[in-house]
Formats: sequence, C-alpha cells, structure tokens
Amino acid sequence: MATAEEFFAIDMRVGTVLRAEPFPAARKPSIKLLIDFGPELGEKRSSAQLTVHYTPESLVGRQVIAAVNLGERRIAGFVSEVLVLGAMPSPTDVVLLAVDHPVANGTRIG
Repeated sequence: MATAEEFFAIDMRVGTVLRAEPFPAARKPSIKLLIDFGPELGEKRSSAQLTVHYTPESLVGRQVIAAVNLGERRIAGFVSEVLVLGAMPSPTDVVLLAVDHPVANGTRIG
C-alpha cells in the first residue's frame, strides 16, 4: 500500500500533444508522442500503448495527463520521458485520462 506522501511525490501534469506518430519498432503496439507541458517543463516525449482507441491524428491537439518525474525509459531506441496516464480495462486497452475543461499546459494534478 502506498502512503499519501508516496502518492503526492508523483508529479502529474496536463500537457497538449504536439506531435504523434506510429511506433512500429516498439514490441507492443504504441504511438510516439511529443507533449507540451508549458514553460516550466517544456516539451517531453513519450511512447504510449494507445492504439486500441486512438490514432496518431486523433491525439494531436488533445490534452493528456502524465506523470513527469518517474525518469526516462528507453523503448526500442526511443527515450520516453513521461508516462501518459489512462484507465486499463484490459492489459492492451488504454483509455486516456482527461480534464473536463481546457487548462494551461503544465497544470498540476493533485
């Protein structure tokens, strides 16, 4: 069980997808994302397994929520800097978490 301190140590922020492209080199079907997290954090890259419900084109311009302080992870030669968050009804099915109204990029989730 995680403590409240451990939970709040995870820095979750809202960002807008600037670019999205297929990632055929990934072991599991994925999409490469470039996400704008505002002036404090800038642009970050992520590999996300979103191919069940989303196309790269449908993600551009969309606000997403990501954990931004978990460190980098190398996936098929690509450096993923943030973990995009979603609900997972099954191991291969990700439904993105979203804000109800647009907010500034970099807005904290708390």
